Amino acid sequence: MDFAIPEQIQATLDALDAFIEAEIEPLQHADDNMRFFDHRREWARTDWDNDGVPNPEWEDLLAQMRRRADEAGWLRWALPAEFGGHDATNLEMAIIREHLAHRGLGLHNDLQNESSIVGNFPTVLMMRDFGTPAQIAEWMPGFLDGTRRLAFGLTEPNHGSDATYMETTAVRDGDGWVINGMKRWNTGVHTATHDIIFARTSGEPGQGSGITAFLVPTSDPGFEVEFYWWTLNMPSDHAEVRLTDVRVGDDAVFGDVGRGLELAQHFVHENRIRQAASSLGAGQYCVDTAVTYARERITWGKPLAVNQGIQFPLVELHTEAAMLRQLIRETAWRLDQQHHMEVTHQVAMCNYRANRFACDAADRAMQTCGGVGYSRHMPFEHIYRHHRRYRITEGSEEIQMRKVAKELFGFGRR
Repeated sequence: MDFAIPEQIQATLDALDAFIEAEIEPLQHADDNMRFFDHRREWARTDWDNDGVPNPEWEDLLAQMRRRADEAGWLRWALPAEFGGHDATNLEMAIIREHLAHRGLGLHNDLQNESSIVGNFPTVLMMRDFGTPAQIAEWMPGFLDGTRRLAFGLTEPNHGSDATYMETTAVRDGDGWVINGMKRWNTGVHTATHDIIFARTSGEPGQGSGITAFLVPTSDPGFEVEFYWWTLNMPSDHAEVRLTDVRVGDDAVFGDVGRGLELAQHFVHENRIRQAASSLGAGQYCVDTAVTYARERITWGKPLAVNQGIQFPLVELHTEAAMLRQLIRETAWRLDQQHHMEVTHQVAMCNYRANRFACDAADRAMQTCGGVGYSRHMPFEHIYRHHRRYRITEGSEEIQMRKVAKELFGFGRR
């Protein structure tokens, strides 16, 4: 078995690096754009007087990056060719995600806003696989030109990972539906035109069936953003949303009535494996940066790196990265060969271990570099702040471990 990066994918990585150096890094260093990436990052990015959402100037810079990436053919790389993409496989995307994160922080791949020169478009794939022909014709152009933007309304104030107990309801009323309830952590709703709202339409609390997804306009008078949550990593675009007698037609039903959780699973599987690859790349970057520092730092007349107390923790992390790399790539390859639910436990392994690895690597790099590592003049606090979130979102690591346990012990098998 050949474990080397395929020649074609390596050529893609080389071309990506050339594009970053020619187009994206100059944009990052133009004017005073470095304020969005150096020790001033959190203050420059955040609109403190508007619930802590992203600053318009920061989002404008991200938009400039996306335009350049799209013009160069990179932004839609992962999408099917029919939508202007390159039909990238899950394996290819895992390698690309790791590579971009391993380059370190920068405009090319700023995960705080899930922003990258190689875009992640789970909503496009959801629409392709679950939308009606009419919905696909209406929505796809808007997804690609930015005039249609979707938030994701699954979590509720009283229910997170226990989504089958959600209290939001949608009741039949003539030729449409009336939705009432609350949603939490609606990421991106400050610029979204619509929110995917999951609501119970039949069945009992705890049942996986009977939950339906709806495409709800955020402009509806019954759709109210109550506030945005302030988080460990600011800015924050995670809204608390209340829906009061929001009425939508049958054309707002996304996927099959009563089977909305299948759509949610599709969303998280797309994100989980790529999230794992990004965490691997970011963690490896922390290890490499700490190694470089330890070799250059002189203490008591000798390089810090000669001390085994410095070497061994980084050796452990470097070894874990090597093992994770093979697991992630094999799992991504399996996702390309099999239905995603057949490898859901393996995706869970990748996700929870890689996200934890990124946090451990950032913490150890900070310790290795001492006081300067703790400062905002090195990247570790930013990396930790972001990747700590991944241990909760897209299913907490405990939920991921439960998936692995179900496979290991045979619980829930037919």
